[in-house]
Amino acid sequence: MRLNTLESNLSADSPKGWTGTSAKDLASAMVLAAGRGERMRPLTDHTPKPMLKVHNKPLMQWHMEALAKAGHHDQLINTAWLGPQIETHFGLNPDLPKVGRIRLRYSHEGQDFGYALETAGGIVRALPYLAAVFWVVAGDIFAPAFDFSNQAAKDFEASDKLAHIWLVPNPAHNPGGDFGLSPEGLALNLPKPAALLTFSTFALYKKEFFDPLLTGMPEGNPQGTAAPLAPMLRAAMDRGQVSASLYTGPWTDVGTPERLQDLNQAPFNP
Repeated sequence: MRLNTLESNLSADSPKGWTGTSAKDLASAMVLAAGRGERMRPLTDHTPKPMLKVHNKPLMQWHMEALAKAGHHDQLINTAWLGPQIETHFGLNPDLPKVGRIRLRYSHEGQDFGYALETAGGIVRALPYLAAVFWVVAGDIFAPAFDFSNQAAKDFEASDKLAHIWLVPNPAHNPGGDFGLSPEGLALNLPKPAALLTFSTFALYKKEFFDPLLTGMPEGNPQGTAAPLAPMLRAAMDRGQVSASLYTGPWTDVGTPERLQDLNQAPFNP
């Protein structure tokens, strides 16, 4: 299968109804792809970080395929640094190996505001086009075995929680971790040096998590407010509104050229 370019998606033989995510088909997953990737320079001077290749495939495409395999064919990508390269590569209806066509919508923060809106600001910007419950994952994470479980999403939707996050054992570059995990499956906002785990970036959210009364940003973020996610997660944890799971499969934050090289040199069987 080949990836459709933006131009080929608009060709006469494009499948009817497959020209991007429509207004009625809200995206059930968002792949974060707006960051500059300073620590990855010089590789990111001319290539968006999520487009760097791991085992001959753009980093973010591993997530896109896994999401589509789980049934999430309507996806949203936010961009900023070198964002047009991402849309030019994937277009609106990329034909992905083993999973077929998906529908994409883009939130071009760089084009709209001239800068990235950070994680929370970017999600709020995209919120009008996201489903009531949706997945979020960073495009610079490599975790090819992660299961975007539909059962996990159903259980989360039926719960009274506003977010469910996946934590991983602390990697060498983040030995202190980020959040705690209770025996009952609650994410905990604990001070260091408590026994903490690292936030994988994999998460499920309900739109209510980003209520304007909680974020201070109206849905759609028309002002282009840049806002980090961690303070919002910590506040929600203090309210008991964030559940969590431990993920122990292969997981790499591909944050430096050395980590990228190590991944590509390691044996891999998809």
